[in-house]
Amino acid sequence: MNQAQVATRIPTEETLQRPILELVGIQKHFGSFHALKDVNLSVQAGSVTCIVGPSGSGKSTLLRSINMLEAIDGGAIYFKGEMIGQEVVRRRRVPVSARKARQQVLNFGMVFQGFNLFPNLTAQENVMVGPRLVRGTDKRQAAERAALLLDSVGLKNKGANYPSELSGGQKQRVAIARALAMDPEILLFDEPTSALDPELVGEVLAVMKELAERGSTMIIVTHEMKFARDVADEVIMMADGQIVERGLASTIFTNPRTERARSFFSSISKQ
Repeated sequence: MNQAQVATRIPTEETLQRPILELVGIQKHFGSFHALKDVNLSVQAGSVTCIVGPSGSGKSTLLRSINMLEAIDGGAIYFKGEMIGQEVVRRRRVPVSARKARQQVLNFGMVFQGFNLFPNLTAQENVMVGPRLVRGTDKRQAAERAALLLDSVGLKNKGANYPSELSGGQKQRVAIARALAMDPEILLFDEPTSALDPELVGEVLAVMKELAERGSTMIIVTHEMKFARDVADEVIMMADGQIVERGLASTIFTNPRTERARSFFSSISKQ
C-alpha cells in the first residue's frame, strides 16, 4: 500500500506499524478453475477495505481464505506478522494443527450473506452460543453481553425472538452482533445485504457504518457502491481472480486507471 492509500482516519501508533493483515501471492484452485491468482493485499488496523467486482471474480473466495474456510494452494496469509493456516516444519510448509487453527480463526468474525442463524435459538441465544461454547464464558455474563450487543445494533427488544420472527434486516443485525460477541480483531462481511429486500438494506448498512466510525477493522465484499464510497478507506476491485485496481474510495470510482475497472464502474453507474 503506497502512502496515498493509507487509511484516511487519524493515524495511531498501531496503524503506523506493520499491517494487521497481509496476503502474499495467494493462489486458490477448485479443480481446473483458478479462483485466486497471485493476490497480494495488506490491511491496516482500524481501516475499512471494500472489495468490489463482477460476480465470480473471487471476492468471496478471498474472504473465505482469510477466515480459513478455504485452504489456499499457494502464497501465505499473515496476521500481525504470524503466518496463519500453515506453518513451516523441517523446511516444509504444512497445515497448522486443528487446535491452533481454532485459535487463529478467533481473530476473525464472519458475517455471511444468508445470516446462518440457528433457527431453534432466540436472537440472544444465537449471540451467546459462540462465547459459551468456544470461550467457556459464564452463562450470565454471556447473556448480559449479548443483550448489550443486540442493543448496539438496534435490537434491544428482540432478544427473545426466534429467527423466524425477525425480518431479514433484523436477522443480519443479529448475525453482526454474534460476530462481535467473539471480540474479533477483524470483521469480514460477505455481501451482507445481498439477501435483503431493498427497504431493509439501509438498517444493516447503518450498523456497519457505525462500526467503521468506531474504528473497527473491516473487510467488506459488497455491491453497495455508495456505501463503499462513503465508508471505505480503500477500495479493491477484483476480476477473474485478480486484483485489477485498488485505491482511495474518493478517486477509484471517478478516475479508475485500468480499462477493466473503467468498464466495470461505467456499467455500475448505468444501473
